[in-house]
Amino acid sequence: MSVAGPNLLELRKQEFKAKSGALDSLIRRRLVEAVAKKKGLTGEELLKQEVDSKVVEPSDDEAKGYYWAVKSGTTLPFDQIKSQVKQLLKNSEIQQARENYADSLRDTAQVSILLQPPSVQVGYDPARVKGEADAPITIVEFADFQCPFCSRVQPLLKDVLGKYRGKVKLAYLDFPLSQIHQHAEMAAEASRCALTQGKYWEMHDAMLADQSKLEETALVKTAEGLGLDQNSFAFCLKSGKYKAVVQQDFDAGSHAGVNATPTFFINGEFLSGVQSDADFTKIIDRQLSALGATASAQASPR
Repeated sequence: MSVAGPNLLELRKQEFKAKSGALDSLIRRRLVEAVAKKKGLTGEELLKQEVDSKVVEPSDDEAKGYYWAVKSGTTLPFDQIKSQVKQLLKNSEIQQARENYADSLRDTAQVSILLQPPSVQVGYDPARVKGEADAPITIVEFADFQCPFCSRVQPLLKDVLGKYRGKVKLAYLDFPLSQIHQHAEMAAEASRCALTQGKYWEMHDAMLADQSKLEETALVKTAEGLGLDQNSFAFCLKSGKYKAVVQQDFDAGSHAGVNATPTFFINGEFLSGVQSDADFTKIIDRQLSALGATASAQASPR
C-alpha cells in the first residue's frame, strides 16, 4: 500500500500497529489451541499447566519495590495492600510468560503474515547513491549534516551495506533543520558543490565525521583537503546555486511525513531515529522475502 502526506502516513502507521497487535494476539491464541488440542486440553488448561504453574510468587522486596515506584497513586500503607500488590505483579508475570510461550511455539511453526506496513514511495537522486545501482532494496535517508544522531548512525549504515552487499543501496536526501542547526543548510549545499567535482561521498563522510567544521571557511578547507579545486568549490558555495535543490529535498521529506533526522524509507517503509542493526535487518529481510515470494509467484506456471 502506498500513502502520501504526513497526516495520512501517521494514520496508516497507527492503523497498522493496531492490526499488527491484533494479528499477533490471534496467532498466539491459535498456536496455543493447536498444541492444546493435541494434548486433549483447552487452551486455558494448557497455559495453566505449562506456564502459570511455573511462575514464582513475587518476593516481599519485589512487591515493596513496585509499591514505592507507584506510591504516588495510593495513600494506603504497603502492609495493608501487600497481597494485592503481589497478585498484581504475578498476574503481570503470567501474562508476559504466556506471550513468551506462545511466541516460542511460533518459532517452530510455519506462519506467513501477509499484512504489510504502510509505505511511501520516495524519489531519490541516482547521483547520490552508495551501493549497487540495481540492488533491490533502497534505503532513502533524510538527514542533516549538523545533526549528531545522523553522525552516530553512519557506522551502522556502513555495516548494513556491507552485510547486504549487492542487495541494498543507500540514497541520501537533505533535510537541514535550519531552525536549530545554523550550518546545516550550507553543509547540504557544500555536498552538492562537491558532487560537481565527483567527491560527494567523500565530502558527505567528512562533514558527518567532524560536525564542528561546517562553517563556510572550514568547509572550503575540508574540500581542499579532499582534493577538490578550492576556488571552484568556494565560488560554488558562496553563490548559493544549490539552495533551491536542497529545499526540494526538504519539501519532499516534509510531504512524506519526515519531521526529524535521521529518517529512513526502506523500499518505502518508514523508520525514524537512530535505530539498531536488528531494526534494519528486520525490515530488509522482510522486504527481500516479499520480493522473493513475488518472483516465485511470477515464475510459477499457471
